[in-house]
Amino acid sequence: MVNAREIIDAAAAADGVAPVGEAQLRRLDSALVLDGAGVAVTDAAGGIAELAVHPAHRRRGIGARLLAAVAPAKVWAHGDLPAARALAAAAGLAPTRTLLQMTLADPPADPGPAPAGLRIEDLPAARARLGAAAVDAAWLAVNNEAFDWHPEQGGWDAAQLRRARDTDWFDPAGVLFAVDADGTIVGFHWTKVHPDGVGEVYVIGLADAARGRGAGGWLTRAGLAHLAGRGCRRVILYVEGDNDAAVAVYRRLGFTVSRRDVLYG
Repeated sequence: MVNAREIIDAAAAADGVAPVGEAQLRRLDSALVLDGAGVAVTDAAGGIAELAVHPAHRRRGIGARLLAAVAPAKVWAHGDLPAARALAAAAGLAPTRTLLQMTLADPPADPGPAPAGLRIEDLPAARARLGAAAVDAAWLAVNNEAFDWHPEQGGWDAAQLRRARDTDWFDPAGVLFAVDADGTIVGFHWTKVHPDGVGEVYVIGLADAARGRGAGGWLTRAGLAHLAGRGCRRVILYVEGDNDAAVAVYRRLGFTVSRRDVLYG
């Protein structure tokens, strides 16, 4: 019997885009597998689902049955492929959110001068200065201030931060903090290096105290320089499609849109 991961991997190989995101892959034990041909994974609250149909079993109504099984959950279409758009339209679903993947080739190795009063400190150095618990508290404070509007990234607690770090790829040296002149952490850039060597601007967060000081672009460049030092020749990031300010910052840095993920509901 084909299992959930085999269906997801086969769909990714055929489509060139993974149908299920990293967070949902941790929930495969509770995934719905339909006829060994399709899989649906929902979040803990049951409000968001991600679907995959094995390439050998498409055009047989598996996708429609999966949609019916997870209703009324909203459904991500990673890459917003034509078949996914058609399936959503047939089910009467409409786009409710768009997430852009942006890509940069040959990231710069020099972040340029720091804004007045700010400096970079990586996670090991911050822990040595403040202690692990104090760093986590400051990190969470910045994250939750920066993402108070965000459905997944906002409202984190210490347990969520620990779970997010509990991955094979997590590198403490790849978490960079923007530190103010008084030693306060006012921003962070969490980077990621994928197994294939692609770098990622995983999460960037700024406290209100860092805004209007040129910190966002500088902190982004600092992370890009770190990834360049790790040998990454290509860097990706994900940003909300309606976050015009952030998209503009990334475009100025040379990023271009390489993929669209759409949430239908």
